[in-house]
Amino acid sequence: MAEFDTISKHLIQKYPNDFASFTLGREDVEVLAVIDTEQYTVEAHQTDSLIRVRIDDEEVLVHNEFQTTDSTNPPMPRRMAGYIGHAIRQHGLPIYSNVIYLRPNAGRRDPGYYIQEHLGYPIAIHYRVIRLIEIEGQHVLESEQSGLIPFTPLMKPPEGMALDAWLQQCIHTARTRRIARTYRADYLAGMVALSELVYESEVISDIIFKEGIMDLIRESSLFQSLTQESREEAREQGLEEGREEGLEQGVRQRAIEDILEVLEIRFDLSEAHPLSARIAAINDLQRLKQLHRAAIQVPNLEAFQRVLDA
Repeated sequence: MAEFDTISKHLIQKYPNDFASFTLGREDVEVLAVIDTEQYTVEAHQTDSLIRVRIDDEEVLVHNEFQTTDSTNPPMPRRMAGYIGHAIRQHGLPIYSNVIYLRPNAGRRDPGYYIQEHLGYPIAIHYRVIRLIEIEGQHVLESEQSGLIPFTPLMKPPEGMALDAWLQQCIHTARTRRIARTYRADYLAGMVALSELVYESEVISDIIFKEGIMDLIRESSLFQSLTQESREEAREQGLEEGREEGLEQGVRQRAIEDILEVLEIRFDLSEAHPLSARIAAINDLQRLKQLHRAAIQVPNLEAFQRVLDA
């Protein structure tokens, strides 16, 4: 989900008013600051977004947590209770918390609260569940909430409109919106990446080709950031695979050495013997374990060779 976290945070940084108004369901919101959640301590998992706003002459926090799938370990209510408690401790302000589910099938079982009723110590923490598939996408396309437009392909399409047609309409609206080219590039990069949660890659590629937007997407700072993250993840994955391969190679080498040592002790097998070369060429660890047991049990070298030939 790191890719989608990056997109969401990027858009909130640019359009905090839109996200605060959307989640609060009101327009009279004054954004005071977008809080840098990177500075949170290691005592709690970093939240996706905290916006400090003023409504009705009161300062409050708007907390948005983005989810692609249902959280089960721990369940979302427990996670949200932790986030909310940590934010209250850090900032001492009232907090309006929301979970925004991106995939159409996610969030159906999220109750929107954490409740404890135990030994006379009741705890109740409530938050709002927002499933994008339940939001009328056309309304957002036509609204002034520009920051939400990249999410519209994940929202409910107009009645009777096919998903492919809806995606094309969303991309076309983003491409033709009267905003600076750099903002439009970020719009499209975010929208295309988010669309991968719902649409087939071939469908997305076909619409990108029809709209002629690939060069514009490549200009996007968001696209470049996502590309860099992908490269870093691939490099880390490569290093991890290299470590695993090195570990397996070490286990294999030790197994070969154990077999040759047993055969040397029992049957005076030399390094120059053809059997030594055959054993050293075996890659299958399970096979090497079987041969090690055989080397210990067989009565002579000829019997071991028969096991090796089997």
